[in-house]
Amino acid sequence: MENINTAQKKEVEDNGSIVVDENTIYKKYLSFMIDNEIFALDALIVQEIIEFSSVTRIPTVPNYIRGVTNLRGSIVPVIDLSVRLGKRVAPKTNRTCIIIVNVIDEGESLYVGILIDSISEVFNIDENDIEPAPSFGAGIRADFIEGMGKIKDKFIVLLNQEKVLSIDELSNFSNYSENIDAHSLETEKN
Repeated sequence: MENINTAQKKEVEDNGSIVVDENTIYKKYLSFMIDNEIFALDALIVQEIIEFSSVTRIPTVPNYIRGVTNLRGSIVPVIDLSVRLGKRVAPKTNRTCIIIVNVIDEGESLYVGILIDSISEVFNIDENDIEPAPSFGAGIRADFIEGMGKIKDKFIVLLNQEKVLSIDELSNFSNYSENIDAHSLETEKN
């Protein structure tokens, strides 16, 4: 991983990219593990990371929605990213956590929790080191992949958060969750 030389001219653009010079633009990602594979999301949408202690299951929602959690009085839907990506339901470990992200749709903000196996690291990647998404062989839907980030001698799957966290697919759930009183939720230990 390359470090940005602080003596070099740097600008931070509105999209969070760090411009070192006209040929070098870095973007910040948060990497994490799911089913022994490394994935990453744009770090700018991450609000916080919380311990996975409990969620409340909600009937008649898609199988990748694990339930809801009470985050300081707000109801936040929790997506099991492993299931969303077509993998198995991940067993809970002491490293399992929820990444709280802010998804914007038509000017409105929605907080969503993403259940993952463990956090790896935050890193900057030169946009020149991002390869196009493969059309086959990744084991997940091609539209879920923004690209493949090259870090040292390995590739990390960079997820397309607009597709993985589709507001259209979550909208029915978010409308349902507005009718739930956050303080009346009974949580189940998972």
